Amino acid sequence: MKSIIKTIEWKNDKIYLIDQTKLPGKFEINPINDLKTLAVAIKDLKVRGAPALGVSGAFGILLAAKLSKSKPPSQFLKDIKKAATFLNSTRPTAVNLKWGIDRMVNVVNKNKSLPPKQIYPLLEQEAKIIYEEDQKLCRQIGTHGATLIKNGYKIITHCNAGALATADYGTALSCMFKAHEQNKKFEVYADETRPLLQGARLTTWELKKVGIPVTLICDNMAAQTMKQKKIDLVIVGADRIAANGDAANKIGTYGLAILAKHHKVPFYVAAPFSTIDFNTKSGDKIPIENRSPEEITIIGSTKMAPPNTKVFHPAFDVTPANLIAGIITEKGIIKNPTTTKIKQLYNS
Repeated sequence: MKSIIKTIEWKNDKIYLIDQTKLPGKFEINPINDLKTLAVAIKDLKVRGAPALGVSGAFGILLAAKLSKSKPPSQFLKDIKKAATFLNSTRPTAVNLKWGIDRMVNVVNKNKSLPPKQIYPLLEQEAKIIYEEDQKLCRQIGTHGATLIKNGYKIITHCNAGALATADYGTALSCMFKAHEQNKKFEVYADETRPLLQGARLTTWELKKVGIPVTLICDNMAAQTMKQKKIDLVIVGADRIAANGDAANKIGTYGLAILAKHHKVPFYVAAPFSTIDFNTKSGDKIPIENRSPEEITIIGSTKMAPPNTKVFHPAFDVTPANLIAGIITEKGIIKNPTTTKIKQLYNS
């Protein structure tokens, strides 16, 4: 199957990305030509999803280099480092953002003896490699994950880990897209994913676009759905996975994993190795982003709570590795993940 959509791309010396906050009502592609606009797009979730943020980080450094390539080498290096620090501050939980930025900064550091105009094409090349790598590994994740999906299966997913979250094909949804290509007959239940409704707005949009049967449920309906509909499988994405297999994903994922354990439903996480943070030993060390109270207290122009209501709004939660049946990576599936198993497959 061809790419469903191009979530983000670099062309004509600009970043072009889909404004995901407008979906499904409006399909809008925005050109971005400065770092402040990119930072706002990342913070406001116009672009989101761990792999897509990795590509965004790479393109962001390329954009900074374009704006600075005519300056003296000493100023060019300062501008790149400043851009890296600025972009890294936008979303602290998703490790791919830093991963993409670091790869680009490494290119600059390795070639800092060259004039900026000679470093720029090297950065263009690295950004292209990062983009194409993401496309390839998404397909590989799908191939491995599709082996878990049997005819007649009923699957639950949470948030959006499809093409909109990557450069091409998705992570969790990639498994479903691949199984669909293999003519397997299955259906998906998509959690709405409060408070920003990525499951309702984005996941259902992607699945319907390719013809995969999908039913939308509220987040608090997952337990009853597992009990009544006899769910066979849970597949979700991840924004950061600790070295021991603990996985941070959109808030509500941890609760879904507990429900899956109770109902004896296998719970899988789909993510590339770039999402695994080997420098973070366990999930309790993963920084959790806290977002604006207004995302909960206001929907559109309607106030959903009394003025000055105190709000607790973590954007992510962490699912312990002992609740995860396996991590689906581009190299294969790590069953019952541990630090040793993750390192073994990574080094294979």
